[in-house]
Amino acid sequence: MKKLLNAQQLRFGLVGIGNTLVDLVGYTVLFALGTPLVIANLISTTMGMALSFTLNRSFTFRAAGGGAVRQVVLFVLVTGVGLWVIQPLVIMATRGVFSGLPETLAIAGPKLAGICVALVWNYVLYSRLVFRPAAEPAKEPVHD
Repeated sequence: MKKLLNAQQLRFGLVGIGNTLVDLVGYTVLFALGTPLVIANLISTTMGMALSFTLNRSFTFRAAGGGAVRQVVLFVLVTGVGLWVIQPLVIMATRGVFSGLPETLAIAGPKLAGICVALVWNYVLYSRLVFRPAAEPAKEPVHD
């Protein structure tokens, strides 16, 4: 029987739970306190992003070796699009679906939808671009 998830995907999920809790709780509290939606999302996603880079680099993808500057730049670009473009668009697109529910669900539901879409975006680009294993140097052919 084929495994549903590999070890790296499981680690990504564990890190994602922590990032999501930081992001979702921060967003919900800030929005409930009257912080405008976009600002609440910006603050909460930035907190989650800082945690995410640290844990994904060292724990999920085990890419703590060289190339840190490249990883930071790519991580910020990929995650920034996921958090600050994709998530707000999904939040705005799904707010009506959650209207009429209790306030906490009406606030958190669209955010969770945005998190789910950004999660797929992030994993694919982290694994294929940001934290991809370094290419091994080409071996010199043996000459007799």
